[in-house]
Amino acid sequence: MLDKLQVLEDKYMDLTEKISDMEVINDQKVWQKYMKEHADLEPIVNKYREYRNVLNDLRESKSILEEESDEELRELAKMEISELEGQVEPLEAELKILLLPKDPNDEKNVIVEIRGGAGGDEAALFAGNLFRMYSRYAERRRWKIELLSASDTGVGGYKEVSFLIKGKGAYSRLKYESGVHRVQRIPATESGGRI
Repeated sequence: MLDKLQVLEDKYMDLTEKISDMEVINDQKVWQKYMKEHADLEPIVNKYREYRNVLNDLRESKSILEEESDEELRELAKMEISELEGQVEPLEAELKILLLPKDPNDEKNVIVEIRGGAGGDEAALFAGNLFRMYSRYAERRRWKIELLSASDTGVGGYKEVSFLIKGKGAYSRLKYESGVHRVQRIPATESGGRI
């Protein structure tokens, strides 16, 4: 894994040089291609550098522990070793996740369709709640929403609503959002007075 990460870091450094080269900057298509590749590698390289720094600090602390005779320094080294060893495993797990191959569609936009099923006004109200939930989620991620079609009811819900979510990583975040959802509650349209 470390060899692969080193190769990726070398490629990242090469891309860093290329994107600052005036000949490449003048050719916008090539420059954009390099910039995208550079941006894709950046989180992996940053995490690898953090991991490498932790390993180096761990090695230095262990050498201090072996060579030093001052008891205070040895205690500090022991504390640092235990702290650093706790960081190694989570960093390795994050690196493994970052090295997984990406879905080529992950950066694309996504169309979401919500339909109120059996249940009349209650199903439509729930569909409206889902639409508002996805809208707010998209706003928090700074994605744009474009309403494609909507068939609303008189009570504030939707029989059917379709919308496009535009933004970086929208598909990767929402591609597993499918299926049938069911809610059971006391209807807002009920006049019986139950809470």
